[in-house]
Amino acid sequence: MSSSVLPDLPASRTEPDGSAVVRVLSYNVRSMRDDRAALARVIRGCAPDVVCVQEAPRFFRWRKHAAWLAHESALVRVTGGATAAGSMILASLRAHVQGAEDVLLPRTPGLHQRGFATAVLRFGTARLGVLSCHLSMRADERFAQGGLLLERLADLGVPHAIAAGDLNDRPGGRTFRRLAAELQDGWSVQPWGGEHTTRPGDPPQRIDAIFATRGTEMLGCGVPRGLPGVTESDLRAATDHLPVLAAVRVPATPA
Repeated sequence: MSSSVLPDLPASRTEPDGSAVVRVLSYNVRSMRDDRAALARVIRGCAPDVVCVQEAPRFFRWRKHAAWLAHESALVRVTGGATAAGSMILASLRAHVQGAEDVLLPRTPGLHQRGFATAVLRFGTARLGVLSCHLSMRADERFAQGGLLLERLADLGVPHAIAAGDLNDRPGGRTFRRLAAELQDGWSVQPWGGEHTTRPGDPPQRIDAIFATRGTEMLGCGVPRGLPGVTESDLRAATDHLPVLAAVRVPATPA
């Protein structure tokens, strides 16, 4: 991947027609076990409206740690954390929360509990459904969770939505392909920045992704390496995944 400065990703804004450009970040933060200050700097540097977090704090005093991350990232916690098995949604004050719900998924004995953090957010007159996920390491359970993700996204009751997270699957995998058949895979539709979400030195792979429903315009999506305000040293220190940043245009909701 090149370390040169990235071209601009569209900034957050509301268009004259009422549509909204929304910046969405997906980030596995490994329970904030690494350099917390670097983690917060990366998130702030991406200037997101919405952050879909995976492996959020979920054990002792998890709410305190989640509140720290939100505050230091200049965001608020919308939903999730321990109540969604580590999936969480943060948002800027630009977002008006119209609804939020945490969903625990069926659990296979001996494997980790998984869950979805979900919300419907309004940006002016544009409404966006959001789902943060961290799918199973085991292929059969992961595939079933992919189906539940699609069902849950439809159940949000809005035509425009994004699903973002750590899929534990590559683009050629069965679950990834299942999601990409129904949704827009941001990197494939409008690549921007870097592709692989593993840190330098680890085997290069793309297991973190941002998907959008049809009709939600993908303006750019990828790993923000080279983005002004996001340093290579912070990306290495913050966690063991690289973040995925996207900008989407959400049409205005008819009156």
